[in-house]
Amino acid sequence: MDSNKEESKQERAVRRKVILRPRSRVDYPRMDPSHQEEYAAEVSPPLVRPQRTADSSTEVRDTAGEHSDSKQMGYVALGFGIVSLFIWSIIAGPIAAVLGYYAYSRGQKTAGAWAMGLGIVSALSYFVMIPFAR
Repeated sequence: MDSNKEESKQERAVRRKVILRPRSRVDYPRMDPSHQEEYAAEVSPPLVRPQRTADSSTEVRDTAGEHSDSKQMGYVALGFGIVSLFIWSIIAGPIAAVLGYYAYSRGQKTAGAWAMGLGIVSALSYFVMIPFAR
């Protein structure tokens, strides 16, 4: 046991002291003052410039009309979904689900998803509750 203590003391005396030196970072070369390159052009995405045509004003009007149509379709589908919870659930429920899917595909994500959900819930609840009504 004493021999182990003596060996460990000798090992400590023989060990060299570790000197930590600052290292240059390989992953971030701009930290090194010798590198003066600019990286912004390589990192930024390519610039896309829209081409202007004489018909651009009519295209804007057409897309605006489509957006308002899909917005109205989303609200109509949502109305059918709410109505289907109270009356005609077997008729209004699938109509709400189909119109909601159409509105969802046209860009009205929230109203379309709610209409689909309400329509599916009301149609399924009809089949679950019909045995209790007879």
